[in-house]
Amino acid sequence: MANTFAFAESRGGALRRPALEAVTAARAIADATGGGEVHAMLIGAPGTAALAPRLAEHGADVVIVVEHPAFERYVPESFAATAAARVKAGGYRAAVFSSSAQGKDLAPRVAALVGASMLPDVTSFTVQGDAIVGTHPAFTNKTVATLTLTGSPAVITLRPGAMAPKANAKAGKVETMPPALDPAQAKVVVKEMVQGSTAKLDLGDAPVIVSGGRGLREAGNFKLVEDLAAAFGNAAVGATRAVTDDGWRPHSDQIGQTGRQVSPDLYVACGISGAIQHIAGMRTSKTIVAINKDKEAPIFAVADYGIVGDVLEVLPALTEAVKKAKAGA
Repeated sequence: MANTFAFAESRGGALRRPALEAVTAARAIADATGGGEVHAMLIGAPGTAALAPRLAEHGADVVIVVEHPAFERYVPESFAATAAARVKAGGYRAAVFSSSAQGKDLAPRVAALVGASMLPDVTSFTVQGDAIVGTHPAFTNKTVATLTLTGSPAVITLRPGAMAPKANAKAGKVETMPPALDPAQAKVVVKEMVQGSTAKLDLGDAPVIVSGGRGLREAGNFKLVEDLAAAFGNAAVGATRAVTDDGWRPHSDQIGQTGRQVSPDLYVACGISGAIQHIAGMRTSKTIVAINKDKEAPIFAVADYGIVGDVLEVLPALTEAVKKAKAGA
């Protein structure tokens, strides 16, 4: 029975939701292939080992901790060499990474170093005998590709939000290892990381996303979107490319083919017509609610629930309904 590797991404000394999703996915693979162990890797600055218990709570039998002062920020070559060294030594059936910005850079490096094939940005997967079969949206979500890997290890990147973190307590034995490549020898050095506001929930971590488009008519009306997000309490605010290009919202809020790709539990599209470029970034959301005054808007073709009406009238009413529902819960 083979073990499964999971890379647990952290930022600023805290675990990111995709880390728990990766461990949950690795646990599912291990259980489906005979019940092997899940070995989760944490790389970070000194003190990162304190995050190990949360990985154990979600199915990690072993947590491999790699600490170095230079790992306060992502060091591509050193991270990749270290993860690859463990994957090679561990003889794993699969290695799971998040399809986050960091994961998209790291996983291909690891796959190349270990000579493995990769399933990129999968939204679901199954274990079928000796093969791992994953689904991957392609051609701006016009089709869904089914990819099959039979070799070991199979390197997988999981789209954030595609799998909900699941509690499955294991021992979480902590092992330490040094970096396989001294960060001082890396050719690429991250000198500084500039982050936006940390007060708002990141789109990749939010279970609920409320997005706005040009149907809001002007930038000031995004306050209605923000009010609905605040009413949910666990929601982030997104936007289409059109409104970010117009300066209504920062580009970090953009969802779509050239922006963020998200898979929240609930996606509320407010005044969004449904251009294919936007749909490519949110179609895999668990539940989609669309609000648009045009009943023929393309967004309704992918929505689970549709509200035909003026978004400026519907949003205040919906916000009040959410507040009342939460107050009565």
